[in-house]
Amino acid sequence: MTAPSADAAAPLPSSVDVAIIGGGVIGVSTAYALAQAGVRVVLFEKASLACEQSSRNWGWVRTLTRDLPEVPLALRANQLWGDIQARVDVGFRRTGMLYLQENDADAAGHQAWIDNARVYGIDARQLDRRAALALVPDSNRPWTGAMYSPTDGVAEPQFAVQGIASLAREAGALILERCAVRGVERAAGRVSAVITERGRVATQAVLVAAGAWSRLFCGNLGADFPQLKVRGSVMRTLPFDAGLTTAINGKDFTCRKRADGGYTVSQFGASMADLVPDSFRLLPHFIRPWLANNTLVRLRFGKRFFQELAMPRHFAADRVSPFERHRVLDPLPSRRGVEQAWQRLSDAFPVFRNAKIAQSWAGYIDVTPDAMPVMDAVPGLPGLYLASGFSGHGFGIGPAAGEAMARLIQGHASSVDLKPFRFGRYTE
Repeated sequence: MTAPSADAAAPLPSSVDVAIIGGGVIGVSTAYALAQAGVRVVLFEKASLACEQSSRNWGWVRTLTRDLPEVPLALRANQLWGDIQARVDVGFRRTGMLYLQENDADAAGHQAWIDNARVYGIDARQLDRRAALALVPDSNRPWTGAMYSPTDGVAEPQFAVQGIASLAREAGALILERCAVRGVERAAGRVSAVITERGRVATQAVLVAAGAWSRLFCGNLGADFPQLKVRGSVMRTLPFDAGLTTAINGKDFTCRKRADGGYTVSQFGASMADLVPDSFRLLPHFIRPWLANNTLVRLRFGKRFFQELAMPRHFAADRVSPFERHRVLDPLPSRRGVEQAWQRLSDAFPVFRNAKIAQSWAGYIDVTPDAMPVMDAVPGLPGLYLASGFSGHGFGIGPAAGEAMARLIQGHASSVDLKPFRFGRYTE
């Protein structure tokens, strides 16, 4: 984790145009876009920037296999990552990305996605076996080809958000760490201020970009946001040259080269959902996705159920909030999940048997029933906006999501269609 910046001790402003709750990639990117537009914006982070999932993800910046409504965001984000990298080092490189195939069914599925996404101008194509194998080390798996995007790439979660935050500050944004927002004050039916642990700040608009905490914050205001948490586990190696620079999805493992010379390794099956009280409250929303994805996300009952049962769902803004009592979600990684991913990678590419594992970690991914985010004004609460539920897709599209939210908050038309991300789609 990073140490709080000098802004952490800065005095609270008496008023701003927009207050942002959450110092992950979405909140920081929105602050950057608003500040560039001359909007007076302050971002509040209850702990330190990117202390949760924004620093714990795979680091992929991809268009491949995204849900179609997300593709325009992914394409715009790819451009913005390049612009950001030209100004500050966020580790962004267009390494290319491969989705490897082992049979005709894999190829047909990938071709169907390419055909559907082609209308957006994606840079993706199918590679035959020879072309795919030219991009990876010697392998024991019977790869038959791959879907490939040469312009997809990676950035470095451990320092990317801090880099974007530095640009936001340069543009005039105030970023306050170790300052939790307890609640929102309203006047004449709309947002008028945020109440923080350090005092009150008047504002015309509030963006909740609090990741896994967003449901709790919105629920305290009377907005029922159907979001749960999934624990994703990841590992990295020490610096090692495997002759692989392209990011790969090997079906049952993933791997990408890091800026430090090592590799980040995981798998979709390394995700685990802790059964908590909200799991039962939201069962009608999530039962079908769970059944459809039971090989990707495993369910577990444990102490997390009782921790969340004891956490108040409603709380006053003049008292210590749950966000101060539990500033950082820091789950243990799934040992089975990361060991399985490593075994599958090293079995597929024996060169990795010479690498040494350096670390494994986990983070809580904010997920929605359809695995797409909400990016919208919150119905019935004028002046309140929500950008959350990115379902493990948020880091890569973060800069574009921030740009889109900044335009929405300012009342400007977005270059990206946000209708698929509306809040009310779960009750329509």
